[in-house]
Amino acid sequence: MVFWAANFIVVKAANEQIPPITFALLRFGIAALTLLIALRWREGSVRLPGRDVVPVLGLGALGFGVYQILWSTALQDIPAGDSALLIAATPVMTALLAVYSGADTLTRAKLVGGIVSFAGVGIVIGSGPGLALTSAIGALLTLAAAVCWSIYTAFGAPILRRHSPLRTTAWAMAGGSLVLAVPGIAQAVGMDWSSVEVNAWAGLVFSAFIPAGVANVIVFSAIRLLGPTRITAYQFLVPFIAVLMGASFLSEPIRIEQLLGGTVIVLGVALTRSDRAGDIAGWLRSRLPT
Repeated sequence: MVFWAANFIVVKAANEQIPPITFALLRFGIAALTLLIALRWREGSVRLPGRDVVPVLGLGALGFGVYQILWSTALQDIPAGDSALLIAATPVMTALLAVYSGADTLTRAKLVGGIVSFAGVGIVIGSGPGLALTSAIGALLTLAAAVCWSIYTAFGAPILRRHSPLRTTAWAMAGGSLVLAVPGIAQAVGMDWSSVEVNAWAGLVFSAFIPAGVANVIVFSAIRLLGPTRITAYQFLVPFIAVLMGASFLSEPIRIEQLLGGTVIVLGVALTRSDRAGDIAGWLRSRLPT
């Protein structure tokens, strides 16, 4: 989550010099190639069984391809804060889809934790400009992007029962890169690449190897161990961590509402890690006047 929060700052700066979809194509293309090489080195082969090729490539096309196109396009029409809040709906959608796909069970703790964390994200974002949606189309595209990532996470979890996180992520990113190829190349045509500065290239390298490569393998490894609902709840931490990083590296002010929202987010994530939400609720009820 720290890597993903840092990536928000890095990509935002790099996209001022490299078009967003072209940047995404380069980012995930490099990451996919690197992970395939790592897969060959660690597991001895890169082959994926025939029955899983279409599902994994299809999920990758949604999670890494269509998601990036929708999100980056919508970001041109709505404020970044609105986008972050809408994307923060992802863990809730993932929890519901994971139950449908049979990848996870929705306990009371996970449901309560997701709701509490989402409220915390609302406090963080709402303490700024607030949810002033300037474009209904942009909002719908952003929500569609969140659905794409939720489908990728929820329906990718059962595949992890048959393949390692490294193999699954590598092939999924390959599927995403195929989707990004046409619009990414179209944006790159006629661009003056000699004007791209070193810091933008450095941002691309970081974004490709760490947030896209390492972090995604880590997250799928965690999903394999604990399930998609519990792990995706940690995505609620990204906006809060990004606020702290913005203050540290960009000298952006921190508001008291942001600290309050961050505290609520952490509480919600902690609840998703406990199966005793019913006990907590009962304890609270016992102390309320009847």
